[in-house]
Amino acid sequence: MGLDLVILGAASATPTSNQYTTAQLLKMREHYFLIDCGEGTQKQLRRSKTKFSRINHIFISHLHGDHFFGLVGLLSTFHLLGRSAPLTIYGPPKLKDIVLTQFRAAGTFTSYPMHFVVTQHKVPQILVETDAYSISSFPLKHRIATTGFLFQEKPLKRSLNKEAADKHGIPVCDYHWIKEGRNWTSDDGTEIHNDQLTFDPQKPLSYAFASDTMYTPDTAGYVKGVDLLYHESTFCEDKKARAKETMHSTAVQAATVAKEACVKHLLLGHYSARYANKAQFEEEAKEVFPEVYAARELNQYSIQHSGIEVKSVAPRKDEE
Repeated sequence: MGLDLVILGAASATPTSNQYTTAQLLKMREHYFLIDCGEGTQKQLRRSKTKFSRINHIFISHLHGDHFFGLVGLLSTFHLLGRSAPLTIYGPPKLKDIVLTQFRAAGTFTSYPMHFVVTQHKVPQILVETDAYSISSFPLKHRIATTGFLFQEKPLKRSLNKEAADKHGIPVCDYHWIKEGRNWTSDDGTEIHNDQLTFDPQKPLSYAFASDTMYTPDTAGYVKGVDLLYHESTFCEDKKARAKETMHSTAVQAATVAKEACVKHLLLGHYSARYANKAQFEEEAKEVFPEVYAARELNQYSIQHSGIEVKSVAPRKDEE
């Protein structure tokens, strides 16, 4: 069990010959979620050997092109591949009009139902709620309406202590109720407390995506205690004034949010093309928050209770 995050694009503004703009694939409880969809996202999905059919939810943080210009192309590809399963797209109010206008202009349609859910950029909002997980959005502070996204696992059922159950002669038909947390009573009226019959489940994991935003302490309140926080870090400290002017963050400011929120790990991204050496972001952030990674495209960050395992899911063009 765990959360697997694949970085498809980690650059800001424009794609280059060896960098793609923002897009991420999160795998949680056997479900696949696409977060933002910059140019070239579907190419990166192919390079990471992702099955397109497993993506049923797409989350768009805001309507700057480096975060959604790959969306219409991906939706068209879904159609060409014969997709029939419904797809839900979460994003700002005008996203639906942008997508449908392009399809109408081309005289095309999709072979599958598309549902659009409008995100609120001023207040937190629950977007998806199931027995296995919940997904919500939260406000960010950028030049246009922008939201972050919070992905949280739900607690699993307790695990049966088979040896203890056998010792007390508990029939198999009662296992379900015991896993739900109930005590068990024998025929002679003896009550056996649940904690003697089960093991605690693992703590649910969580991931927060803080897209384009200037530093604001409000962000820490929305992502308190998550296992992994992705926070944009477009600039290093040498361009701190530029970060403020464009309503972006520096690596140090991202690390400050991570520290204030008491998260376990921080992932940086959305790098300006001004910087060839991504290690600079990591070095500056570590002065404030030590558990930090500079996102690398086509790396998978596997979030476990024991920490994070990083591995490449495909060869990169920008081997450094």
